[in-house]
Amino acid sequence: MTNREVVSHQEWIEARQALLQREKEFTRLRDELAAARRELPWESVEREYVFDGPHGRESLADLFGAADQLIVYHFMFDPDWDEGCVACSFMADHFNPATIHVEQRNAAFVAISRAPLTKLQAYRERMGWNFKWLSSNESTFNFDYGVSFPPEALEAGQRQYNYTVQSQFDGAEAPGLSVFYKDESGRIFHTYSTYARGLEDFLGAYRFLDVLPNGRDEDGLQWSMAWLQRHDQYDAGLVKIDGIE
Repeated sequence: MTNREVVSHQEWIEARQALLQREKEFTRLRDELAAARRELPWESVEREYVFDGPHGRESLADLFGAADQLIVYHFMFDPDWDEGCVACSFMADHFNPATIHVEQRNAAFVAISRAPLTKLQAYRERMGWNFKWLSSNESTFNFDYGVSFPPEALEAGQRQYNYTVQSQFDGAEAPGLSVFYKDESGRIFHTYSTYARGLEDFLGAYRFLDVLPNGRDEDGLQWSMAWLQRHDQYDAGLVKIDGIE
């Protein structure tokens, strides 16, 4: 950590009050953005999507349950992978504590990936999660909502992601989150999707890191989340006694 100015308590209070004004401005802007998000126009979902779930085949409409609103997290898990994406796993560690509250507000939550259901279930058990997770392996859902890319896009190095053509990353999968609404007639609408750094607002651990003197401490890394591991792969908490862990 670089040297930081050390001041008197009164000077510290003055500096903190100045920053507080900027924080309040940010809070107001965030509220304005949330309101603008809710005012976005909707698009009708015309395709019939069916997923493999823990209770058999389920349609997109089925995923709402008794709710009118549905959040879908697009979890990166290619059919050929044996583990889910490490960054999506970091995100998923936040799901269980949050969704129990989200589901009290007329909303359902699921994760959807292209990997087959057997792989999803095995990985979910390993990680100790209990959120609902379904496979879209036999549908175009991931491609239609911009988180999986067809072979021709990969060959051309031109992926349509986050509402623009991206050429700076490799791979057939990317993360995202989409929101849907079902009206009284059963008609489904797509109301919102976000990708890339738009997903950071759902990462509570980053909010804690952001208040530390060192922040996220990612500047010198090969890529921003290179420090990250799946939660069962960290060794920081292990205690060694005479060479035995």
